[in-house]
Amino acid sequence: MIADPVAFILAETRLRSVPHAPEIALHVADEATELWQRTEEELGEIGLAPPFWAFAWAGGQALARYILDHPETVRGRCVLDFASGSGLVAIAAMKAGAAEVTACDIDPFAIAAVGVNAQANGVAVTPLAADIVGQDRGWDTVLAGDICYEHDLAARVIEWLLALSNRGATVLIGDPGRSYLPKDRLESLAAYEVPVTRTLEDSDIKRSSVWRFRQA
Repeated sequence: MIADPVAFILAETRLRSVPHAPEIALHVADEATELWQRTEEELGEIGLAPPFWAFAWAGGQALARYILDHPETVRGRCVLDFASGSGLVAIAAMKAGAAEVTACDIDPFAIAAVGVNAQANGVAVTPLAADIVGQDRGWDTVLAGDICYEHDLAARVIEWLLALSNRGATVLIGDPGRSYLPKDRLESLAAYEVPVTRTLEDSDIKRSSVWRFRQA
């Protein structure tokens, strides 16, 4: 088991600028790393879930770029970054002037990565290790990057996000065309050509969009 997640993150990653949001630097794994290529059994033996926190995923990059270019979406607001991973989107929200940002993830290593990356970018983010789907803590803006890669998760999360949107929260979803994104219920606000890790995405560029729910 890994006793010190922060030490593990620092040992297994490098601080690098995010390709599509170079204002932000993250501790990420090198493209040639064996970290992601380890089997589930190997990861389990060392107490590590799949390290989603070790990469700047396309949907998160698109969402971070949008927030940095449209700071009015978060300025002065109470913001939730759902399934935060590396903390990229949470950090973008703080840099864009959010009053406070909660970075939520169920992976304790992601929570550690959020802290490490927030410190590297000189911002303060509140980490939250919990499954909060279904909860409403009064957030003004809710941000979710790359959440539609698995059917059951996407269905559960989308209904929750829709409820938050219907009560008045600004809900933005960053997605590079994952299989379970309900495009029929969404409208695109922006689209980007995002540089990605070929090892994970089988391409060097992933067209990624920022979406919101269609207005009734």
